[in-house]
Amino acid sequence: MMPLRTKRLILRNWRESDRELFHLINSDDRVMEFFPMRRGRADSDQMMDQLADGIARNGFGLAAIEIAATGETAGFAGLNATRNVPGVADGTVEIGWRMAPQFWGKGIGSEAARVWRDFGFDQLGLERIISFAVAGNHRSTAVMRRIGMTARPELDFDHPNVPQSHPQLIRHVFYEMLPDDPRS
Repeated sequence: MMPLRTKRLILRNWRESDRELFHLINSDDRVMEFFPMRRGRADSDQMMDQLADGIARNGFGLAAIEIAATGETAGFAGLNATRNVPGVADGTVEIGWRMAPQFWGKGIGSEAARVWRDFGFDQLGLERIISFAVAGNHRSTAVMRRIGMTARPELDFDHPNVPQSHPQLIRHVFYEMLPDDPRS
């Protein structure tokens, strides 16, 4: 993938120097509040390697967000093929993001998501982009609305991969966007 850019951000494949930040965002209780598990360093490194390989192979994926002015890695955003989402065909493309807390509240997630949304529709020719989150994850659903996605409550679902030991994380809300929908 060629890096995607905005005035503030560079969206690029992962580098060795990103490992510490990637582990932080996958193990931090605040970042992972709506996920049933935290990743140790080895699991985090393995996940980052898989993401980097997928980006190299497919030309897109969950890519690093770099702050252009400082070179800091803030987190990740990108497009990802779904698996095991009730009511959705495997391979449907979802948009997602995750950032370190020090970068929250600065519009970085929305800015990165808009670039990936446009890439998905304009470069990949996608017919639909979806996103979903735990029902109480208002930060993520706010990003979904900011980039022009529409809530589809009739498609909300109980996530089959969330263990019963975390009942507050089971219910997920569903959003989608089509190529002709207004983009914000």
